[in-house]
This record gives sequence, C-alpha cells and structure tokens, in this order.
Amino acid sequence: MSESTKPIRLAKGDTAPNFELESDEYKHYALADFKHKNIVLYFYPQAMSSYCTTEACDFRDNLNRIEAAGYTVIGVSGDDVRPLQEFREKEHLNFVLLSDPEYEVHKLYGTVEESEKDGKREYTPIRSTFIINGDGKIEDAEYDVDYKGHVDRVLAKLEELK
Repeated sequence: MSESTKPIRLAKGDTAPNFELESDEYKHYALADFKHKNIVLYFYPQAMSSYCTTEACDFRDNLNRIEAAGYTVIGVSGDDVRPLQEFREKEHLNFVLLSDPEYEVHKLYGTVEESEKDGKREYTPIRSTFIINGDGKIEDAEYDVDYKGHVDRVLAKLEELK
C-alpha cells in the first residue's frame, strides 16, 4: 500500500528558507551566502537525465542574460556530489550545482512528494523554480515546471520584475 504526502508550497512574498548544501565542487553553500544577491534557484529531478540535461544546458546557454538581469543561478537535485561533477564536466555547466540527497532542502521548498511503499520511504522530486531577491524574499515560485521553454519563462519573469 502506498501513502503520499503533498508538500507545502511557497509563494510570492514568503521568506526563502535558509539552507546549507554541498556543491559538486565539495564547497558548502548556504542561502545566507548570497545575501544581497538575487537568485534563480531551480530544483530538477536528476542529473544527466534527458529533460534535466536540456534544462541545465538552456540555463548554461542563457547564463549571461540571467546575470545581466542581476541574478545568480543555482541548481539543486537529490543527486550525490559525484554525479553532479560528471554532469558539470560532460555538459560544461557554468553555475552552482548543489546536492540534496536526503531531500531536506526539497522539503523546505515543497519540491518533493514523499510516499511510503511496502514500509520504504520514497521521494519524487518536483521540477520547480524560485526567484529570490537580495532580501531573501520569494519574488516568484513556480512548481511542476515544464522543462521546455523553462529558461525563456524565467527570463520573461526577470524582465517583468525589473
């Protein structure tokens, strides 16, 4: 028997939950490290899967435009550090990738559904994006994101927020 728990969703105006995670470069990053910086924080299901690769490469290819709008990109997944290293190297990614293998930050942001099946806890990541201002407030929260056109929608939202 399977029981599913729906996560709580964050919304515009909420304070972004602080966190600390390890990157693919074995550096620890906390949201507080980015105080006074605007962030595009995106959660994706799995490094090197086809949809996540398309999405990450789109962020890579548009990073200059996102940075020109005054934002830093951070990607978060439930992958361990090693697959993130391989992902960065293979796809030449040029932004921070954070590892959340216990889904603790996913839970804080409401980007994972938890379920129990045959006595075992399972996690299903929800592709999501948060635009966070330098004061740590969420300016936009989007859940169940379609990877196709995702970065174009982020850029449009950044333009709208100017």
